[in-house]
Amino acid sequence: MGFGRLERTTGPQPMSEINVTPLVDVMLVLVVIFILTAPLLASSIQLELPRAQGGVPGAPVHALTLVVDRTGQAFIDDRPLTPEALAARLAEVGAAQPDTEIQLRADAAVPYGRVVEIMGAAHAAGLARIGFVSEPPNPPPGAAPRALR
Repeated sequence: MGFGRLERTTGPQPMSEINVTPLVDVMLVLVVIFILTAPLLASSIQLELPRAQGGVPGAPVHALTLVVDRTGQAFIDDRPLTPEALAARLAEVGAAQPDTEIQLRADAAVPYGRVVEIMGAAHAAGLARIGFVSEPPNPPPGAAPRALR
């Protein structure tokens, strides 16, 4: 039996570095969300979009947002266009990128005939993909919100 010092093992040393991977992941997700939602919030034209049940909104690779206000005035990039200028702009886009989708945001009070005129101008320009933007319907009072699929 030896009388000596008993050796003590030291426990694990505390980690002095911060793991930033989860922080970077969260920040990248937030950046993507802001990039996708910023163009939707930038429009200054006041519309009352019709309400409809339907699919989940999605953004195609090439999209052009065309807004028609309550008076029937057409806007692209928040700039009003005459019917001739609208046809010219659509023809320009159709020649450059024929797979562009027109995202039509028309006020609920716009006459159907005006919407058909704009659709005809887009079709004449070679743009056959037209998406109609609407608001989701109001849920009944007390109903739980439905998750998007």
